[in-house]
Amino acid sequence: MLRDIISNDWFTIFLLLGLVCLTLSKYLFAHRFKDFLAVIGNSKYLKIYARDQKFVDGFDALLFFNLIISVSVFAYVSYSTLVNPADFNLNQFFKLLFGIGVLFLIKVLLERLIGSLFEIDELIDAYLFQKTTFKNYSGFLLFPINCVLIYAVSPSKTLIYLVIGLIILVNLVGFITSFKNHQKLLLNNIFYFILYLCALEIGPYLILYKLIKDFNA
Repeated sequence: MLRDIISNDWFTIFLLLGLVCLTLSKYLFAHRFKDFLAVIGNSKYLKIYARDQKFVDGFDALLFFNLIISVSVFAYVSYSTLVNPADFNLNQFFKLLFGIGVLFLIKVLLERLIGSLFEIDELIDAYLFQKTTFKNYSGFLLFPINCVLIYAVSPSKTLIYLVIGLIILVNLVGFITSFKNHQKLLLNNIFYFILYLCALEIGPYLILYKLIKDFNA
């Protein structure tokens, strides 16, 4: 019982950090936050804010921090449910948090580098904005889900798989949206598109899976 309390205390701290990020994003960017909530099935947000994006965007940065925290917490809960039930280990959790954050950042920087090398910065920026938006939306959805999994219900394999399916669906919507917006260009360069998918879309998530699978080693 004491271990459960300690684990929940640490989860509470990290979830509070995520809540602070979400609260600040809503307080500092109230109108944009409202549009962001309706991004699924509505391209208004993507059309309006893609034009005003910056290399370092305060709104996206706050949501990104929540994304890293939410993904890490969910990954830990998923690992404990699906693979190996284990006591909470703060050092291992920080490694997981750091690994996921670094992986996401390196991926974005590599994509921006590719855009610069091939002189398609405008296209890459638009694509990254759309993709980042749906990833951040996934983090937004994971926050209340994590709260439920930690404090309200006992996580089951079925529930974990349902949540994973939901997150995949959200990001699939984002991918389809990006593909539709740049369909002609992508189809004319289908080989490079497939190469990109393997190297920078599928590959990093295989690394993330390996990271989560082995983080208790």
